[in-house]
Amino acid sequence: MKKKIAALALAAMSLAAFAGCGRAQETKTEGGKAYKIGIVQFVDDASLNQIEKAVEAELDAKGKELGVTFDYSDYVFNGQADATTLNQIGAELVADKVDAIVAIATPAAQVMQNAVDGTDIPLIFSAVSDPITAGLVEDLEKPGVNITGTSDALDTDAIFNLMFAADPEITSVGLLYDKSQDASTKAIEEAKAYCADKGVEVVEKTGTTNNEIVLAADALAAAGVDAVFTPSDNTIMTAELAIYEKFLDAKIPHYGGADSFALNGAFLGYGVNYEDLGTATADMVSDVVVNGADPAQTAVQHLDNGIATVNTETADAIGLDYSMFSDMCAKLVETKTAEEFE
Repeated sequence: MKKKIAALALAAMSLAAFAGCGRAQETKTEGGKAYKIGIVQFVDDASLNQIEKAVEAELDAKGKELGVTFDYSDYVFNGQADATTLNQIGAELVADKVDAIVAIATPAAQVMQNAVDGTDIPLIFSAVSDPITAGLVEDLEKPGVNITGTSDALDTDAIFNLMFAADPEITSVGLLYDKSQDASTKAIEEAKAYCADKGVEVVEKTGTTNNEIVLAADALAAAGVDAVFTPSDNTIMTAELAIYEKFLDAKIPHYGGADSFALNGAFLGYGVNYEDLGTATADMVSDVVVNGADPAQTAVQHLDNGIATVNTETADAIGLDYSMFSDMCAKLVETKTAEEFE
């Protein structure tokens, strides 16, 4: 059962409650050894939820395959984008002496990195766009620390190639993102460089809360930009259902760095398959915990990030043809607006 813990509830927990917890690494069960795995999700959004479900499913499958038990049911947490909550979660998992922690999304990984510092608990991250800039690893091939994982690094130029294929007459692009999210930094720099090369005006609007994002979307619509770009930014992702109709009304296509953007109403989401990403993350957990792989020497995995997901309802509403995308992507997927993937 997923624990969606509120910050105040966790903050109220006494460290004394952790004192009796022991390490389960050598515990014998009917299925062999049992390993305690903490799973920490940064916030609720369709892509991160998809990863979390895939991690659980693959841990179950690998457990059966290897004759072991991955015990995660009591150690699944959602930080709800709250730093205090995430820090409390990290403290609890360390006190419980879990055998590994899975951190889903960059902010969760950064907090868990601090939590495991000085311990021997390996950290396996998932959906971290730029692990080096985020300060998680020293090198993608040889992380150099007790941390590794999977990356959803974005091909920003590929998204902009799609944008300009759909509308070669674009003269201004809105950049909508949370400037406090390390996951957005590199992609926004790349977006600015792409637009500069084309002589296209850039209009930046940022926010850190849903209300600020709604105001930023209003401002971009009022500015009359021809398209809007958002990287794999969790803050914007959680607000997408609240803003997509603003862009529909203004006939502005919104291009996002994850398929969940399109699911939640944006014109296009681009990047990796997050179910596959979660599966690959769980496989890395198994390799580290069961097989003894050294995270410091285990390369960060990058999956095929050339999947374009188009919201057909949005495409119809804004009257934008995307037929040319099928020849420009590894895969073209069509979806309709919904809150979660089925």
